[in-house]
Amino acid sequence: MFLHIGGDVMVPLRDLISVIDVSSAESTINDEFVKTAEEEGFVVQLTGKPSSLVICTKRVYLSPISAQTLARRAVRLFEETE
Repeated sequence: MFLHIGGDVMVPLRDLISVIDVSSAESTINDEFVKTAEEEGFVVQLTGKPSSLVICTKRVYLSPISAQTLARRAVRLFEETE
C-alpha cells in the first residue's frame, strides 16, 4: 500500500518510519537531524508550505499535508490490509 503525502508523491507504507508535525520538529535534535539529512541530500521539499516531516527509509519529505491527516490516511490503509 502507498501513502499519498502531497505533490503527487506516494511512499510505500513499508518505508514509512515517522510523521512529525513541523512545529514540534523544531527541537534541537530534530533540527540537527533535518540539517544533516539536507546536507546528505535526503530531503525532498514538496510544493506548498511544509506542515509535516515524513521520515522514510531513504528520504525525508517536507509535506504540505498535516501530520494528523497523514496519520489518519496511514491508519486507514493499514486497517484495509488486515
